[in-house]
Amino acid sequence: MTFWEYLGDRHRQLLADACQHAGVVFQCMVVATVLGVLTGVAAHRSGWAGGLATTAASTVLAVPALALIGLLVPLVGLGVTPTVIALTLYGLLPVVRNAVVGLRGVDPALVDAARGIGMSGTARLLRVELPLAWPPILAGIRVSTQMLMGIAAVAAYASGPGLGNVIFRGLASLGSANALHQVLAGTLGIIVLALLFDTVYVLIGRLTIPRGIRA
Repeated sequence: MTFWEYLGDRHRQLLADACQHAGVVFQCMVVATVLGVLTGVAAHRSGWAGGLATTAASTVLAVPALALIGLLVPLVGLGVTPTVIALTLYGLLPVVRNAVVGLRGVDPALVDAARGIGMSGTARLLRVELPLAWPPILAGIRVSTQMLMGIAAVAAYASGPGLGNVIFRGLASLGSANALHQVLAGTLGIIVLALLFDTVYVLIGRLTIPRGIRA
């Protein structure tokens, strides 16, 4: 059986695995984005707080994905839960770091002007600071998503959802007829999903970032 015949024979299962993979990455990125931006908002005005937030998020990346998931399994069991926790933690760093950098990069004169016309602190944050900090925040979200696409494959170790199951099945049966096809199909599927997500982010950037501040 050729690789293309394998794809034709297993396309429904592969599509289901790809949808699960994309779904878990998307959900974790939503959570990581909300937590990361809130952390950036809380920490960006203080040098030590911003450094602490970035360092804490960086610490997670020092832990190998397989080890982190393995440590979570005895606490929360197998399946989706350890996958979601691990991916959310790994997705925080680029969002937190870019939120802090973006908010600190807002021109103080613009913030003072907003204060001068009577805007409240919340209004200044929502209508001035966050919109101006959005380009680096979106860049952080893009980086996190690319990372999580690959890390999510490791979640198959804990019976997590996604294309990692296809890759692990292929690796476990190396030497059999379809082993390499499985590994290749899972890997290419993840690459395609990563490219699709990045394309969506590019479109979001064009729709939400004014031309004058677009990089």
